[in-house]
This record gives sequence, structure tokens and C-alpha cells, in this order.
Amino acid sequence: MATETAAGTTAGTTTGAGRRSGLGESAPRPDGTLKVTGEFAYSSDLWLEGMLWGATLRSPHPSAWIRSIDVGPALAMPGVFAVLTHEDVPGEKFYGLDVRDQPVLAVDQVRYQGEPVAIVAADHPETARRAAAAIVVDYEKREAVTDPRRAAFDPSCPAVHPEGNLVRHQPVRVGQTFDAEVVVTGEYEVGMQDQAFLGPESGLAVPAEDGGVDLFVATQWLHVDQDQVAPCLGLPKEKVRLTLAGIGGAFGAREDLSMQVHASMLALRTGRPVKMVYGREESFFGHVHRHPARMRYEHGATSDGRLVYVRAEILLDGGAYCSSTPAVVGNAASLGVGPYEVGNVWIDAYGVYTNNPPCGAMRGFGAVQACYAYESQMDRLAAACGLSPVEIRVRNAVSQGSRLATGQVIDSPAPLADMLKELAAMPLPTEPADERPDLRLLPGGVAQTTHGEGVRRGVGYGVGIKNICFSEGFDDYSTARVRVELAGAEPHVLVHTAAAEVGQGLVTVQAQIARTELGIAKVTVAPADTAVGSAGSSSASRQSYVTGGAVKTACEAVRARLDALRAAHPELSLEEVLERFGPVEETREYRHRPTFPMDPVTGQGDSHTQLALCVHRAVVDVDVELGLVKVVELAAVQDVGKILNPLALEGQIHGGTAQGLGLALMEEIQVRDGRVLNPSFTDYLIPTILDMPPMRVSVLENPDPHAPYGLRGAGEPPTLSSTPAVAAAVRAATGLDLSRVPIRPEDVALSPVAR
Repeated sequence: MATETAAGTTAGTTTGAGRRSGLGESAPRPDGTLKVTGEFAYSSDLWLEGMLWGATLRSPHPSAWIRSIDVGPALAMPGVFAVLTHEDVPGEKFYGLDVRDQPVLAVDQVRYQGEPVAIVAADHPETARRAAAAIVVDYEKREAVTDPRRAAFDPSCPAVHPEGNLVRHQPVRVGQTFDAEVVVTGEYEVGMQDQAFLGPESGLAVPAEDGGVDLFVATQWLHVDQDQVAPCLGLPKEKVRLTLAGIGGAFGAREDLSMQVHASMLALRTGRPVKMVYGREESFFGHVHRHPARMRYEHGATSDGRLVYVRAEILLDGGAYCSSTPAVVGNAASLGVGPYEVGNVWIDAYGVYTNNPPCGAMRGFGAVQACYAYESQMDRLAAACGLSPVEIRVRNAVSQGSRLATGQVIDSPAPLADMLKELAAMPLPTEPADERPDLRLLPGGVAQTTHGEGVRRGVGYGVGIKNICFSEGFDDYSTARVRVELAGAEPHVLVHTAAAEVGQGLVTVQAQIARTELGIAKVTVAPADTAVGSAGSSSASRQSYVTGGAVKTACEAVRARLDALRAAHPELSLEEVLERFGPVEETREYRHRPTFPMDPVTGQGDSHTQLALCVHRAVVDVDVELGLVKVVELAAVQDVGKILNPLALEGQIHGGTAQGLGLALMEEIQVRDGRVLNPSFTDYLIPTILDMPPMRVSVLENPDPHAPYGLRGAGEPPTLSSTPAVAAAVRAATGLDLSRVPIRPEDVALSPVAR
């Protein structure tokens, strides 16, 4: 599939509303029209008669002891039904994805600005907010640990947690040759990026007659929420029932808990439904962010550009709590040299605790940070060897049969060299020839900061490799229940999974799989909830693989039973079989092939299920007088194994590319001394439709024999390669040695002498 589109338009094969589409077609999304018209029900739209509103009091300090909490002023306010602190947590006081180190409500200390200290339920949201503000907390401020390098390596640094500041150190050691004819070194930094989803954290907790709670919430992983919420409430898991509410984006930030335990505690205490909705500022404090990174790299090569060795130190700031930092470190370490053949590797990847905001999952998950550094190094190496950025990458590109730095063999198609050549052959956009160019096409746009003077064009390339599905021995699986029955006079398929639809189009794909496998047009995908087995998280580009595999397997089991019934009764049609014998239902779990933990000393091991490649070319115009950047065009080539839904796939490539562009040029949570300076969309900048350029997209289909339908997860790889491509293009335009993203205007504005 090759398309050329402008951001915000649609392209590819579309299907009419009345058509029932199988795999390979752009089936219409059942939620698409509702979202466009504003009728879609998001979690923040939930409502029940008699419900209360919850609010959270958060710490203003990044590090402090709590000496006392006085809830009396809040309880005295009319309309307040409950004010709870850590003393009111009915079960376990701590939770967490990998390590249960995060308090439901702060116990004796706070470790980051925004940490929840108390919660309130009231009959009006404003009353709840005022009551939370009325709670009096006596803090004793203490030194905040905000420098990750000091946290990792300075023995005199205070410990953020009793066990110390190191979350994980993962080495990778291969070979013994660390000298070469050409050597380039660099230090790189990636800022803290926010997922910036448009729908803030929200949900509704409803107390149940059995003493349990029904929680309707926007999340990425229903069952892991249940696993964490139930112990904190002191309830068995079966009494904590979760149903997925409408989600306005996720990108990793909804893997961790936010308001789930708080709303449930308030509902159980008051006996009333409790709704919690974060405002935008609170959302910045209420979820994890992308790990900021500091990286040191050294690449050695022969004079003709063949890699000999790579040394790297990757330091990831995990913030105040563990979240998914161990897995992020594992990805950064295992993919730290990129998709290149190199026989000698010495990597040290670290994740550390600090008193900065907690960091966890975000699209690309550790691979993004490393990709920016190793791709910047490849450009330096190309210059040192007198080669083009494309040629240096082609000469070192992995292919099927290559080994990663971890020793894992790439055992499915990996045509990276061909992808690069195809990308380089795409036509470049023409430069404006008009003496009075369209201002909308220039840096600064209609603000008329320039009429073309001081504007320089640059072209850059980026390559990324991303693991798909969970890694390092995690029991990664999904469950699907498929039922075929008569609905009136027609056969009907009901698909039920716990997989979270976070905007990626998973509901559509599940229905497409059912239609393809069963040949029945009428398919309904039931709301995701914990009444069916776990589907794992909607992250790691894994749901099409594992939940798609589960739906496929369950459909095959249903089809086998239907075929047996029809073979035994050849005189009956499918409708007659269902009428006589009733519904046919099967539940199946699907697991991908096993993975293994990385060796703690050498980093060796088959740690990943599947690997995906994407390559980008960026063309930018830079006003070197004012430091303004206009991305003129982005081109991408990605291998997805098998296209399930062309239009949805293209949307994923566009969306992932946009987030990579944002990281390259504008997106950063500004943190100073542990305090967030820009918790709003006024000051935290994300790309708009005016910032996204036209895109050329070429999608390749080289099936992975180990995956359902040969597919390859596609959501994350574009985020990796777009960031270094844009950064490289800005370097090419300015001649500056830019080593940090996002690139700020002051980084690229040249002095009059330099111009």
C-alpha cells in the first residue's frame, strides 16, 4: 500500500456504512461517526442519579515529611459526605505495576509534587474541590533528589526509597574489540514527554449490594487494574468488577492507576456512586510520563563505514515510583544499538528513582530514547566516513538471520536496506520559487515573521526498531469468547474480550476477524469488562497480535463445531442448525511464543516476541534568524507483515509520526527542582494540524510466520524513527550539532556571524 495524503484527510479503500468488511478492507469504525459528531460517551460523561463527586488533595512539594493532616475544616463544609486519608484505606496501602511501592494516599511522606494525600466526596464538584483545598496538611520539606545522575552514582545522594535509588541496571556485553579506524562520540538528552491524551482521567464507582464495587473507567488494562484495586479495598477480585468506559486516548498513561482506588473507596464509604474527573492541570500530575533520558554513545567503524563496536550508557529518570521502569530499561538496553549489525557491544542501561514526576509507559517505551541517540550517532558516523546518511545505514542494516545485541536472531523478514532505498527514491518536495511565497508554507506561518529571508532547508533520515508484545518472560496472553446464535432469522456473532479500545480501532479489527473466520456478516463486539478473561494491556503494539490471535482461535473452535453439526446434518442450513441445536460458544486463550529474561550480567537472551521496523525522511525549513522550524514533509516506509485495515493502519502511522514530531520540536514537561512548570495545553505544546505536514507513506507486507495472519504490530515504530529524522533535518539546515530534543528556538537561532 502506498499513499500520499495531507494530515487530517482520509485515503485508501473505504467501505460504505452498510457493508460488512473482512480483513484487508477499510471497515468503518462503529465509534467513528459518534466521535466526529460529539455523541460518543466518554468516561467523563458517565452519570447516575444521586451520584457524588470526588476530588483529590495533592502535595505541593516534591519531597516532604507529613507531620499531620487535619480534615476537620473539609468535613464541616455543607455537602461534604466523606474525607479520607491513608488511615481510611481498607486494605493494602500500596500498589504498583511491577513493584507495589506507590501509596494509595500518602502515608508519612510525599515523593513528588502532585502526590495524592487525601480525597473528598461531595454533592457538587466545586464543593468537593473547595473541601479538598480546606484540608490542612503540615509538611516538613526536605531535599528533593532531582538529578538522575546523582541519584544513580553519588553515594552521598539521599535515598528516595529505603532500598536506594536504583530501579534496574541492565548491561549488554558482546565481543571484546573496542577500537576502530573511525570513532565518533556524543552525549544526548531526551526531555520528559507527556502522552497528552485529550480525555482526562475519569470514571464512576458504584457500590454493589454484595459489598463490592462496579467501576466504569477509562483504562488500558482492566485486569491489572482489578489486581491492584481489589487488595487496596480489602475485597476479593470477584467483588471488584470493571467495565471499560469511553477513552479519549491513552498512549501508555492509562496503564497505571489514577482515580480507580480513590473513587471506589469513596463509593464504599458513602454508599453512593462517586464520579471523579481530573481537570487538565491535575491530569499532568495524575499520570506517568515518558522517561527523560541522558545518554552517552561511542561508535567505532572501519573507514568504509562498517560498524565495529558500540558503547553506550543510557540513564532513564523513573521519577518517584517504579511503574514500568524495569521494562523500559530492558527495552532501551536490548534495542540500544538499533537495527544494525555490530559484533561488539558494551551497554549499561539504568533506571533510577528521583523526586521528579513518576514516569512509565509511553508509545515506544524505552526504545524511543535510545533511537534518538543511536540515530544521531549514525549521522555523525556518516559524516566522519564521507558517506550519505542513507548509505551508512544500508551498509550496516540488519536483515532476516541477523542477531541483535542480545544474541536473539531475527527470524522473520527484516528488509531494512530495501526500505531505506525505497525511502531515498521517493521524490522530494519542491522548494518555493515565488518571490512572494505563501506565508502558510514558511516557518512562523501567517504571523509573517519571515518572507523567506533567513530560511534554510534540510533533509534528515531516521530508522527505528521496536519490540512488539511484552518481553522478558512475561506471561503475555489474551482471552476471547465467541458465540454464534440466531438473531431473529439471521446468524449473529458476539465477540467478548477485555481488550481496551483506546482509539486504535481494535473493536473494528475484532469484528473483521470474526467475519473473515466465520463468514457471518452480522458481528457485535461486546463491551470490554472483567467478566471475561484477561486480554492484557492495550500497549506494546500487541492487541492485534494477541487479542486478534485469541479471537481468531475462538472463531476457529466455533467453526469446527458448526462444521461438525452441519456434516452430521447435511440437510440443514446454518440457520436451521442454530435453531435446532442452539448457540455455539467457545472461549480460547492465545499466547505468543515464549520469551526469556535478559541475562543480568551479559544481557543475552531471546527477550522479544517480534520486531518491527519503520524508516522516516523529514524535510524541514528553518528560519535561522528566529529559530523557527517548519516541517515541510515527512515520508515513511513501514513493514507491517499483513494489512488488516488499510485506513486504520495509515492513521496509526500518521499518529505515531505526529508524536515523534512533537518530541523533536515542541513537547516537553518543564521540571525545575522537582516542580512542573507547564501543566497545561497553553504551555505544554503539541502538534496541531498546522504543524503536521503532508506525508508519503509506503506500507510493506512481509508476513511474520510466527504471528496471526503474519501481522506485525504497527502503532509504535513510527514514533521512534520520526524524532531523529526531524532532528537530523534541522541539523542539516543549520549546520548545528544539536544533541537534545525537543529542539527549542534558541537552540537553532544562529548568531549574525554564524549566518
